Formats: sequence, C-alpha cells, structure tokens
Amino acid sequence: MSRTAMNPAKAALTKSLRREAGRWLKSAREAAGLTQAELAEKTGLRYYTFVSQVENGLGRVPIEAQAVWAESLGLDPSQFARTLLRYYEPELHRLLFEGAADMDIPVADVPVEADRAQG
Repeated sequence: MSRTAMNPAKAALTKSLRREAGRWLKSAREAAGLTQAELAEKTGLRYYTFVSQVENGLGRVPIEAQAVWAESLGLDPSQFARTLLRYYEPELHRLLFEGAADMDIPVADVPVEADRAQG
C-alpha cells in the first residue's frame, strides 16, 4: 500500500504547528532553568542536538518519552501530553477534547494565537 502525498496546505500547517510546539517547549525548558544539554541528560538522550531539533520544529517528542520530558521540565505529564497533542495532532485533539469544558475536563492552556503573532 503506497502513501499518498500530503497536500501543500496541510504540510505548511504541520510545519507551522511543529515550530509553535518547539517554541512552547523551549520556553518551558528555559522556565525550568535548563540548558538543552541538561534536558537531554535528564531525559536520557544521548545527544542534546535532539532537543535542539525539537525546539526548532524539526522533530517531535516521542509519545513514549513525553512523561519523562514533562517531569524533567517540572510539568504535569497529562497536561504536557495534551498540549503536545494539540500541536502535533490537532484534529485528534479536537475530536478528543472538543466540548471538554462541558464535561469538566480541563483543556491545556496553550497560547497558540500568541505564538502565531510572534512568528
């Protein structure tokens, strides 16, 4: 089975959201007072350059590593994962959490619009 090519508009949105996620992660790392090398060490990464790639929107935090990243940054793992899901898989986030306020489920407070204004 062959993969179909991603349409250009979706590819551009994905790239933009990855950059926004990277900015969010960088600000969380800086708020935690960590360098990229220190975060890499705390999360068990061999090379700090992976942190740099994620912060620049060229990679993403693997699902299986999100809890350790969150804990390393002093953040709640559930909120951390939910925030990344909003950036990495916005349609899935929408399907899972749309109307969440009606069900008393807190949705991550992500300054998406503010980030777009900066970019």
